Amino acid sequence: MENQSHALVAGIFALLLLAAALFAVGWLGGDKEEVDTYIVVTDQNVNGLNEQAAVRYRGISVGRVSNIRIDSGGSNNILIAIAIDRQIRLTQGTVAKLNYQGVTGLAYISLMESGSTNQPLLPDNEKPPHIALIPSLLDELGDSGQAALDQARQLMTDLDAAFNAENRAHLTATLSNLAAVSADMKPALENLNLTLRQMQKVLDEKNTHNLSAALAEAGPLLADTRHAAIAVQRAADKLDAAIGDPASGGAAALMPRLNAMADDFSTTARQLNRVLDLLADSPQSLISGAPATPPGPGEPGFSEGEEH
Repeated sequence: MENQSHALVAGIFALLLLAAALFAVGWLGGDKEEVDTYIVVTDQNVNGLNEQAAVRYRGISVGRVSNIRIDSGGSNNILIAIAIDRQIRLTQGTVAKLNYQGVTGLAYISLMESGSTNQPLLPDNEKPPHIALIPSLLDELGDSGQAALDQARQLMTDLDAAFNAENRAHLTATLSNLAAVSADMKPALENLNLTLRQMQKVLDEKNTHNLSAALAEAGPLLADTRHAAIAVQRAADKLDAAIGDPASGGAAALMPRLNAMADDFSTTARQLNRVLDLLADSPQSLISGAPATPPGPGEPGFSEGEEH
């Protein structure tokens, strides 16, 4: 009886173990039916990406990488099969990007919406739909860095061509000429500064005041000259009229007028001579004014040595 009871317990345990194994197989098999397969297509390198790598949708883990292979159709594209949760609804605008986990170098696939279209991407496990893999941040930085290096290399080549031996010799000669011209211009600039200082002294407040006074005095002189010209014109008109008078007394009447006119001309000539003598002796009087009259005998400041 004891042997039979042990056999019964062993049989029950075997049946329970078989049931647990069948339940586990069924549970695992049910999980496989709850995923959809998509193909991520790229012509880029997929360094660090392995099978069973994580697939994330907007940062949430939704599946795994099931297979990585090269397209046998001759396009040399890399086909990455991913299995994601069937509850995730993708669109035709969904794109993939390769991201990396920390400093380990292990990559995972990140799915995101590009916003180009909201049309649903219908799953088909017989012919899985394709999803494009866009360049990652590291790829963009690498491409930008390579482009910058190419531009810098081209710039260095152009600079080397521009500053060859002949152009460097010309540049050196030009700089030498500029230095010589600068040295020659220094005395000229110093003379110019000296001239400007002298002009500043000449055009100081006192001289400007004297010039203004001289111009003010020249105004009445010009007016007198204009009146004198008018008087001379009138005298000439009278002379013409007297000479052309056919009367016998015309010549006799003309002589007193001619004498008076001669006196006027003589007086005017003496005045002009005095002005010319004054300008010849002290031309600066036009700016500084007429020189002061020396004191005479009995006046303060008179000296006998100055008497002529």
